[in-house]
Amino acid sequence: MRLFAGLLPPPPVRDELARALEAHRDGWPELRWLSPANWHVTLSFFGEVPDRVLPELRTRLGRAASRHAPLTLSFAGGGAFPSARRARVFWTGLSGDRLPLARLADSVAAGARRAGIERAESRRFAPHLSVARCRADADLRPLVEAFETFSGAPWQVEAVHLVRSHLGSTVRYETVAEWPLAARAPRGQS
Repeated sequence: MRLFAGLLPPPPVRDELARALEAHRDGWPELRWLSPANWHVTLSFFGEVPDRVLPELRTRLGRAASRHAPLTLSFAGGGAFPSARRARVFWTGLSGDRLPLARLADSVAAGARRAGIERAESRRFAPHLSVARCRADADLRPLVEAFETFSGAPWQVEAVHLVRSHLGSTVRYETVAEWPLAARAPRGQS
């Protein structure tokens, strides 16, 4: 099955971001806006994972999550991949506990590699949430600029989710397991 590990923003945070994006949708007909129900922050993409690897993957991801404290994040600003001038993806960034978030992503990817998933991301983690895609390069500089002042409400991240992608005419995501971020926050942090 096709899997990734990620964070799922709570409905009120998704709704707030959807409202902020609504003002921009009509001005960008070349973009395919992703459904808020599918929004997620990918920690590590695994690709096709054989059933025989799943038990070890579950163990390793649970262990990784248990070593990290809950995080406070918020969506902020916007950007595009590979660049705003030649974009294929429009995204919003994350602010808040970014360093602990990067460490969590590294732990999740390392655990997956130890479980035998060679594809687990090893490139530098770029925290973002994809909100729109386009088939051909688009100049999204005005959209990125218009969205740069967006700052969403903070939300508490309390779990890592193992998510299955069901591909087809529409993409559907299914959480197949989740693990709490169980470590205590260092003194002076909440």
